[in-house]
Amino acid sequence: MYELTIKGVGTFEVEEGTRLVRAIEDCGVDIGHRCGGQASCTTCRVQFAEGEPNVMTKAEHSKLGDIGQRGEMRLACQIVVDRDMTVEPLMTAEDQGWDDAGPEPSITVEPEPDWHPISVLDADEAEE
Repeated sequence: MYELTIKGVGTFEVEEGTRLVRAIEDCGVDIGHRCGGQASCTTCRVQFAEGEPNVMTKAEHSKLGDIGQRGEMRLACQIVVDRDMTVEPLMTAEDQGWDDAGPEPSITVEPEPDWHPISVLDADEAEE
């Protein structure tokens, strides 16, 4: 078990391997996931204060690059809890005026996760 601290909400025990988007929702925060956790809508945005993983899926790296936010935020749908983390959700159903946060994300990361060190993904992109 790890501690997940959600700024302005509290600290919660979360089982290792839980998708961050689901963990945040399980803690009572209606974080956005308008695409159902497929790394295509970017509504599950979080900022890390502590515990940010140094790996990223290719899907997350690509999508954050598309919107010019790589290094500014992370996508909770592409992260699993594997350490103590402190995060701030940036888009919630309430903040955005949505009736709901979106389709329920699956238990496992989708699309099929292909995690790499962020520095390797950045270097690969620079070579292209």
